[in-house]
Amino acid sequence: ILNLRQGDTATDAICDQLYASLPGQALYDDREERAGAKFADADLMGHPWQIIVGPRGAANRRVELKRHMTGEREELSVEDALARVMT
Repeated sequence: ILNLRQGDTATDAICDQLYASLPGQALYDDREERAGAKFADADLMGHPWQIIVGPRGAANRRVELKRHMTGEREELSVEDALARVMT
């Protein structure tokens, strides 16, 4: 879970919800780093999914889901992203 705007109420709330919904299954990058550094570190770790939470999407309760193997990205609701990564 990549929080692109640490300290933003909406992004923090969505990230907290996602992290709580995936106990023991997710890492939450809430560091005060640039987005590029977070993306680079996440790619190096090689987890199958990245849930990217930014302020624009968070305003509409949407996140970006990236599949590591293919690089494919899509915008989904929080609930749909959870369902996708849990399968």
